[in-house]
Formats: sequence, C-alpha cells, structure tokens
Amino acid sequence: MGLPSHTFDQRLVLGIESSCDETAVALVRADRTILAQAIASQEAEHAPYGGVVPEIAARAHAERLAPMLARVMAEAGVRLDEVDAIAATAGPGLIGGVMVGLVSAKALAMAADKPLLAINHLEGHALSPRLADAALGFPYLLLLVSGGHCQILSVEGVGRYRRLATTIDDALGEAFDKTAKLLGLGYPGGPAVERLARAGDPAAVPLPRPMLGAREPHFSFAGLKSAVLRAVESGAHAPADIAASFQQAAIDCLLDRLTHALGAAGPFPALVVAGGVAANQAVRAALERLAAAQAMRFVAPPLKLCTDNAAMIAWAGCERLALGGAAAAGDPLDVPARARWPLDPAAEAVRGAGVKA
Repeated sequence: MGLPSHTFDQRLVLGIESSCDETAVALVRADRTILAQAIASQEAEHAPYGGVVPEIAARAHAERLAPMLARVMAEAGVRLDEVDAIAATAGPGLIGGVMVGLVSAKALAMAADKPLLAINHLEGHALSPRLADAALGFPYLLLLVSGGHCQILSVEGVGRYRRLATTIDDALGEAFDKTAKLLGLGYPGGPAVERLARAGDPAAVPLPRPMLGAREPHFSFAGLKSAVLRAVESGAHAPADIAASFQQAAIDCLLDRLTHALGAAGPFPALVVAGGVAANQAVRAALERLAAAQAMRFVAPPLKLCTDNAAMIAWAGCERLALGGAAAAGDPLDVPARARWPLDPAAEAVRGAGVKA
C-alpha cells in the first residue's frame, strides 16, 4: 500500500462523516481545495422527536451514504484509484452512525488498496480552522463547542491536544437545543434560539451563570437549563427575552472560562472557535472582542465548516499525511468505532458527566 508519486499539495483525501445526524462526504486536496462535498441533513426525520434518535440516524446514514459517495466522486471527476487515502470518523458519536461510515471507508480502502485514516471527530473540528486559514499555525487556544462537547484545548500540533477545561454536565449546544424545545422552536434548536434572541432583551430574565469566577476551570450548563425551564413555566417573560437572556448567560460563561484558561495556560497567539455553536454570530462577536482585548488573533472557520461535515474529516486526513511516517501509513482495517474518544486521553477525569469528554 503506497501513496502516488505526485507532489504533496496534490494529494487527495476522501472524507466520510456520520457521527450524528448529518451524512457527509467530501473530497479535499492537500492544498486546501475542497473539490466536492455533500451533506444530507436528517432534520425532517428527527424533528417530531425534538432531538436525534440514534436508530433513525443510523438507518438514514446507511441509506444515503453510497449514492452520496458516487455523487461526490462524479462531481469532482475523480476515480477511487486516484484518491490517496480514505478518512472517516471513527468516533466519538452515536455508535450506529459511526459504524456505518467507518465500515464503508474500510471497504473502500480495502478495495482500492489505500490507507484508511480513522479520524477523531473532535480532531476534525479542532483542525478545521486550518483548512480555511493557511496562516493559522500551532499552538492555538481552541474553544470547541457543539451539541455533544464543550471544551477548551491547547492545540499544540496534529494529534497533540491538551485539555484545559470541559463540561461537568451538559454541552452548550445541548443547552441551546433544550432551550429551543422549551420555547417550542423545534429542532435544530441552536439557530432557532439565535434568531429569536435578536428580538429579545438579554437583560430581561435573571438567569444564573454557572461556574462564573470559579477556581475550577470547567463549564456547567445544567443549572442554566433548569433556570430556563422555570422562566418558561412562570409565564412572566416573553419567549424572545428568554432566548436573548439565555444566549447572553451562555456567552458570559464562555468568556469567563476562557479568561480563566488564558490566565492558567496562556498566552497564545490565537483564539480559535470550532464546532456547531461556533456558527452563532453573537458568540463569535463576543469571542472576537475577548481576543482583541487579549491581543490575540481570532480565528473561526466559515459557517459551512462549523457544523458536522466531511471536509473537516478529509482535511484531518491531509494533516495526517503531512506528518509522514506511521501517521500517514494508515490505521488497521480492524480499527474499532468508538462512542467515546477523548482528544486528550491523559486528562484527569472530572466530576459529573464531564468524563464523556
């Protein structure tokens, strides 16, 4: 099994992402060109339940992945034997969906005699800003915020991550989705809360800021979710005011915990945000102001790279190939799918559910 002899910048990686409720395929060249990509949302399937149903998600991935692979390859005008490696999310995520994508990647890699690159979904997010910004070098401080994860990491290189903080209970994206459900906004909740918040007063509803000022470095959002529930049940506040107040409370928590991390582990040349919540414009604006106050460069990927996508998985594969050696040789075909897979395995477990991270 070997890589073609063309220059590194021309190497091609086929990426597959299926960790939650987006089926995604992308073909990315090492010079940061996205030749083709496709994302199939499952919003309609999960909307009646107000959240992702794992069995439905896995079945949808199985139905959609093969035709999407064919479509992306045809759109790029690339044959499978011209691809240098197959990269697929191997975790963390909903195990049924992860297995669909990883097994498909294994079959392609075996059929074409190409390296299989089993990618940590969180690493895809962590490296995605470098796909869009060639000037972003290591190290950088990363805020990774999504529906399943809320972490602050020192990104020191490809495969080298030091976790500085995580959530001890719920992720921020989950809190956005729960708030949307309580307000009757439907699924997905994050964009709906952001839209409604624009019409509200962020100071109208007194909501807690869990962990604000705490010596412990971590996040907590369970208490904030409970406070939103009480505000909704009281009937004393307009939905837009609840949405705006929740969003502002979340932002205040992010800024406080990032400031804590900078004090403990800084300085860093750049503050980077990634993950689905990174698409929130109010969150971005607040982080940009924090970076400016700390004399740091602020980097956020374009919106299309914030939510789950296969371009970030393919790019993580490109980063692996650039390392050369064992990293570029690929993973064995029996590499397992993982429901949990921390970026920093050496990080100490934290109280509560933060061990998920």
